[in-house]
Amino acid sequence: MKKKLVSGLLAATMVASLLFGCGGGDADTTEAPTTAAEAGGEETSEEGGEEAVAVEDTGKVLNIYCWNEEFKTRVTDHYPGYEEVDATTGKIGDITVNWNITPSDDNAYQNNLDSKLQAQESAAADDKIDMFLIEADYALKYVDTDYTMPIADLGITDADIANQYKYTQDVVTDSNGVLKGLSWQGCPGVMFYNRDVATEVLGSDDPAEVQKAVADWDTFNETATKLKDAGYSIVSSVNDTYRVYSNNVTSPWVVDGKINIDDNIMKWVDDSKALVDAGATKTHELWSDDWSKGFFPEGKVFAYFGPAWLVNFSMAADQEGSIGNQGKWGATEGPQGFFWGGTWICAATGTDNAGTIRDIMLKLTCDEDIMKEIVVADDDFVNNKPAMEAMAQDTSYKSDILGGQNPLQMYCNGVEGLDLSNLSAYDQGCNEEFQSAMKQYFDGNVATKEEAVENFKKAIGEKYPELAE
Repeated sequence: MKKKLVSGLLAATMVASLLFGCGGGDADTTEAPTTAAEAGGEETSEEGGEEAVAVEDTGKVLNIYCWNEEFKTRVTDHYPGYEEVDATTGKIGDITVNWNITPSDDNAYQNNLDSKLQAQESAAADDKIDMFLIEADYALKYVDTDYTMPIADLGITDADIANQYKYTQDVVTDSNGVLKGLSWQGCPGVMFYNRDVATEVLGSDDPAEVQKAVADWDTFNETATKLKDAGYSIVSSVNDTYRVYSNNVTSPWVVDGKINIDDNIMKWVDDSKALVDAGATKTHELWSDDWSKGFFPEGKVFAYFGPAWLVNFSMAADQEGSIGNQGKWGATEGPQGFFWGGTWICAATGTDNAGTIRDIMLKLTCDEDIMKEIVVADDDFVNNKPAMEAMAQDTSYKSDILGGQNPLQMYCNGVEGLDLSNLSAYDQGCNEEFQSAMKQYFDGNVATKEEAVENFKKAIGEKYPELAE
């Protein structure tokens, strides 16, 4: 029996993210497939003699569902043979590509995707979803259903994806151990710090010296006091550090059908409460105007935590007067490694363009030359170990936003240590409700953390009745 999506029931898994690509695939990087035979015939991998499944295209329309322009840009700029027709249409050989873009606001993208997938079996061939994009925070909602195809059924072998970072595969592996998607990017995170403030308060803006001041959470909190005394917040909000703590738990949110709060999550609560009470940071919501003020010198914020996409695309680097625009951010590892975000490509069961989907996945997530091209052109961290290690040692690669620093080796070091063994389908809902409950405690609207925890459990019980206590 087909496992159906229950919209809003299975929440997301928290993974992050910014690194990409895989390497060592057998895809031709010079020419896009224009026929079924070119798209996927039988072939044998050089590694282990693994035989790929033969796949072919029978359709003339490729429907791709996503929430923004990022993946479309990657295909337009880097997939060989793609021809742009207009803002929502393209061509790959004789196949018409339709981009169906629904923003994520108010869960609109998932709601639209759910309704379309549930109608997939009865839809006309040209109306079926062929490919769709998912994020780490809700990946299991989709990969644990029959709406997503195993990549092995597309003819993609273990040898093809051998150079990808393992965590990017763990995110989209279902409960039976079947891999159901691929990503071109990886999203390991670092701490981005204001170089001018580091020089003023810490005496140096050198990444190695700054790292000494944030080497662990106790040292980080001591440095927060120095920064506060000098008129700066160590981070814009307690929410800036939440993902770092939550990525380093030793147990999942749900154990034996009951809510479980890991010790590292509670350490975030205690550390954050102390910082807020001391006036060393605030409780702003991520992406709010108040949170974003620190992108500019007058915001008086020392650091933000995130992957490459945060500093490159989300911290006002294109705005005159911002810290990024002046090349005044630096990057260092911070107290703990973590990841944030990422985008995964899934093939929808029922597609009649499996050959083209296979080729897109291979070229955009497994071709080392294309991976390097994406790094240089888009400042992305890609899902290909050889490509990233080579770029990390490339002295010609520098980040203007980071004052000429090449941060790639730092990202490479961080991604290898990522452990996603504690992911669950409840992560998105639990993380959101926990932060919301604790904000009330940090702001003094709830007297004790124990009361805030009880409020959190009550909210989770309403969201997920099976977890009600």
